[in-house]
Amino acid sequence: MIVGVMTAHLSLIGITSLKGKRSIVKSLIGRLKSRFNISISEVDHQDSKNIAVVGISIVSNDSAFIGRQFDSILDFMRKDGRFFLGQVQRETF
Repeated sequence: MIVGVMTAHLSLIGITSLKGKRSIVKSLIGRLKSRFNISISEVDHQDSKNIAVVGISIVSNDSAFIGRQFDSILDFMRKDGRFFLGQVQRETF
């Protein structure tokens, strides 16, 4: 069993309330879960209006599959115009 873990920092520009931020983050989480069959959650900066950190995990028996999935997820997130993708950390165990 191989586990892949990734954290991604999102910068939300022009958001003035936590409610606005949460709607974007919840929408992103739902879309990624349904499209890629992953585990994902907001893991840091929950009280900040302009920053979000999401944690993503994938379990597989093929590390190359995990790498391809992470690449696809990052491409999907970069194409979303509601935020800028910042620092990304990936690990495979």
